[in-house]
Amino acid sequence: MALRVQKGNMYGFVSHTWNTIKGKCEHDCSYCYMKKWNRLRERRFDMQELKTDLGSGNFIFVGSSCDMFSDKVSPEWIKLTLEHCSKFANKYLFQTKNPANFLKYAELFPNGTILCTTLESNRLYPEIMANSPPPVIRAESMALLNKFERHVTIEPILDFDKQEFVEMIKQISPIQVNIGADSGGHHLPEPSKQNVLALIEELKTFTTVFEKKNLRRILK
Repeated sequence: MALRVQKGNMYGFVSHTWNTIKGKCEHDCSYCYMKKWNRLRERRFDMQELKTDLGSGNFIFVGSSCDMFSDKVSPEWIKLTLEHCSKFANKYLFQTKNPANFLKYAELFPNGTILCTTLESNRLYPEIMANSPPPVIRAESMALLNKFERHVTIEPILDFDKQEFVEMIKQISPIQVNIGADSGGHHLPEPSKQNVLALIEELKTFTTVFEKKNLRRILK
């Protein structure tokens, strides 16, 4: 199998993506771009991917198509994935909406690991976030992972309470916050341009902010 070069609306700082776990994500977020491909596909582990040469010097987003740390993913699948990553000298981004499960694998993550969680808002939107843990729980779990470099991704950004949101993110001590907007026309409750700019200004006082291209729609 070959590594996939990152493209489209993926993170611009990532060079490749790699997925061993494929199929439907149990979190079932209303806006997920993968749902149109994975909605009817059962979750599975692709053993062929363990033949992939991950090379060296790459920055690989592992698990970009399905949340590999959701509760219903087999721990054995996760361990096999992490073991394969450890054979190669790369940077790795692991992202989940269930970072409590990061804690279970803290000793298995390869060198060069960056852990990331999605926080669309400080508010809970059950009809949008579906089966995902509430944002406050995600943030609390990430704050416990202080031996790792951490990112926060705010995508798709939903309307928020600025001070509460900033404090939620600050407790994680992220080295970078990535911000993006809905790209799929899902008619989500989005913040105003002024509120997004104010949030970015606050975040820049303690971390690096990476603005994804799709954020331009709100900021234009």
